[in-house]
Amino acid sequence: MSGASTYVPKNPVLRWFESRLPIVGLVHSSFVVFPNPRNLNYFWTFGGILAFMLVCQIVTGVVLAMHYTPEATLAFASVEHIMRDVNYGWMLRYIHANGASMFFIAVYIHIARGMYYGSYKAPREVLWILGLIIFLLMMATAFMGYVLPWGQMSFWGAKVITSLFSAIPVVGDSITVWLWGGYSVGNATLNRFFSLHYLMPFMIAGVVVLHIWALHVPGSNNPVGVEVKSKKDTLPFHPYFTVKDGLALSCFLVFFAYFVFFIPNYLGHSDNYIEANPLVTPAHIVPEWYFLPYYAMLRAVPSKLGGVCALFGSILLLAFMPWLDTSRIRSSNFRPIYRVFLFIFFADVFVLGYCGSQEPQGAIVLVSQVATLWYFLHLLVITPLMGFFETPRQLPASITEAVLGPRVAGGSGSFAAARTAASPSVDG
Repeated sequence: MSGASTYVPKNPVLRWFESRLPIVGLVHSSFVVFPNPRNLNYFWTFGGILAFMLVCQIVTGVVLAMHYTPEATLAFASVEHIMRDVNYGWMLRYIHANGASMFFIAVYIHIARGMYYGSYKAPREVLWILGLIIFLLMMATAFMGYVLPWGQMSFWGAKVITSLFSAIPVVGDSITVWLWGGYSVGNATLNRFFSLHYLMPFMIAGVVVLHIWALHVPGSNNPVGVEVKSKKDTLPFHPYFTVKDGLALSCFLVFFAYFVFFIPNYLGHSDNYIEANPLVTPAHIVPEWYFLPYYAMLRAVPSKLGGVCALFGSILLLAFMPWLDTSRIRSSNFRPIYRVFLFIFFADVFVLGYCGSQEPQGAIVLVSQVATLWYFLHLLVITPLMGFFETPRQLPASITEAVLGPRVAGGSGSFAAARTAASPSVDG
């Protein structure tokens, strides 16, 4: 992924293997000696955290699937069986359920970091689009996984979301019946959701490989948004970024463990501990917290088809960020006016999330509509125009200058000479 490998194994067995399948050399050149900008901050560690969470979800999901029964009359009982009778089943289930939330927390921070530092700009457009494909696959996987416990909120959540397809003109009703496998959410729906929920994480893993590949072609963006100009601007991935990512992952795991062991049901809904009943509708149907902003947009538009278009349009528009953002500067650190609007946009998403968690009545509907309007206004109007009217601050000449200052980066003075001499080689 990062060019020709410089890895030369000393062991004769490894040399024999490497000459036939250079996979160790690929890993070495991609994750050991690969040069990264030296000024990456902790927001860049969420890529590694996301990779860890994907593996965690796949491993716990495979074990849980060994004890789960995808049949409408047995699914709820099989989940209770996992909780009570399977050794450490409760822990596996809580890790998997809360792991989905941790996955989304990390991916939202990852996306917000990309938007703040302009990581979608050329030459990283494909990298950004692949990331959004992963996000869409994550949403589909999480939704189908939420249905599997076959509790009240799972069942009615599936009913509401799948019914959205009926809003498609002409073929909507046929698509909905095909999706359900019948005339309502039932056993056939549960079976196909279980099958797809098991398959999709492996599809995500495949796109993640492409995402990392696309990352290793131009290299990482960085907080100042200036491209790497010399070896002094970079550090090898190991040990510098492996240690940094390891520290961030450890802190994240403490946060994760608090939810798993102390408040495992805090991010779920209590109605999911009631078995699904097609004859009793919950008082207030809500999705998981990570879908609430999109749920608020869906309800903000009076028309059902309009709401569906707003929901999917809000995500698909992000794929066009490389072309919607007309500024020649990547990092918002050097765009004082746009940075304010970007923070307002982030706050707007939180407002939408709150509105999505409330019953759609009174002022909540009006606030949802205003917040939805602002969401699209920011992406379609403010972001393109800001590139023409804003005067950005001056960029540093190089990444090294941004880290060490212009005098030191220029090599004047004994301190500069000492730091430059001490800089490790990217060749490892």
